[in-house]
Amino acid sequence: MLEWWHWVVLGLCLSIAELAVPAFFIIWFGLGAVGVGLLLLLAPGLTLATQLLIWAGLSGVLVAVWFRYLRPGTRTAVGTSAASVAGEIGVLVSDLPPHARGQVRFQKPILGADVWECYAEQHLTAGERVRVVAVEGNFIKVEATRK
Repeated sequence: MLEWWHWVVLGLCLSIAELAVPAFFIIWFGLGAVGVGLLLLLAPGLTLATQLLIWAGLSGVLVAVWFRYLRPGTRTAVGTSAASVAGEIGVLVSDLPPHARGQVRFQKPILGADVWECYAEQHLTAGERVRVVAVEGNFIKVEATRK
C-alpha cells in the first residue's frame, strides 16, 4: 500500500524529470501525483487501484487544461491561421522596391521562421520597421509602420 508521502515524492521526481525533457509535459503527471498524495493524506483508506485511477484522471485533466487553455501560442505554420500574423512588426533586411521581393526579420519566429520573404506596394529602406498586412502563400505583404 502506498503512503501519501510516496505520491508526493513521485510527484517531485516527475517534476524534476521535467527539467531533462523540454516538452513541458511531465510536470502535469507530477502535479497529479502530488494531488493524490494530498488527497490520501485527507482520506487514508483509498485502495491502490483507486489511487492509480485518481492519478490518471487528475493527470489527464491537467494535461487537457494545459493544451486547451494554458499553452502559449507556439504553433508553427501547420494549423495556424494567417490572421494571427497580421499586425506583427519586423525589420527589413534590405531595401525593398515596390512589388519586388525582399526579406523581413522578426524578433520572435512567425509561423515557424524568423526571416520571411516579403513584398510591399511602396518603396521601403533597409532597417525600416514594417507591419505584416497579409500572408499570401510563401510571402507576406508588409507596409511601413510610420503611417
